[in-house]
Amino acid sequence: MNKKEQEYKITLNQQDKQLIERVRNGEEQAFEVLFKRYYKNLCVFALRYIPEEDVVEDLVQEMFFKLWDKRSNLFITTSLESYLYRSVHNLAINFLNHEKIKRGYKDKVIQGFKNKLYNDDIAYWEFGLEEVVRKNIEELPERRRKIFKMSRFEELKNHEIAEKLDVSIKTVEAQMTQAIRFLRDKLKDYTP
Repeated sequence: MNKKEQEYKITLNQQDKQLIERVRNGEEQAFEVLFKRYYKNLCVFALRYIPEEDVVEDLVQEMFFKLWDKRSNLFITTSLESYLYRSVHNLAINFLNHEKIKRGYKDKVIQGFKNKLYNDDIAYWEFGLEEVVRKNIEELPERRRKIFKMSRFEELKNHEIAEKLDVSIKTVEAQMTQAIRFLRDKLKDYTP
């Protein structure tokens, strides 16, 4: 690489640093420049993993939304382009893993019907129970509900929840105990 090419590379990095700094400071115009510059290429990149344009567009938009939402904590030490591609890559992999889990569950239910392990009443009960559980979770007090969801749906450990919410581990344990007690009480009469 000759000296002119090196100077050009440095200028591009400086431009990216300035753009990142402007985004970090909440400049919507800078964010728009960033979005327009990378959106299409990131969509094309994500299509390598997920061959559905609508899903890919949603994922890339989600990545930009998260970037804007957490802009004040945006510190990129590698190239901006690498950071954006890595972010989209991670979202695509997470999406595929989630879809794999959903497919596995659906396949299990379908196989159960084929093997006559389930009848319509059992299937209705299973899907009905899930709805009842979700409804009852929403009835929990806000703090307890948040702790319960972090534990059960995000699979965080008690100490991780305590750290994120800036409360003691004992508080998390007490809230989880009360949430489980409440849900057990609400579901005790639920029968298929």
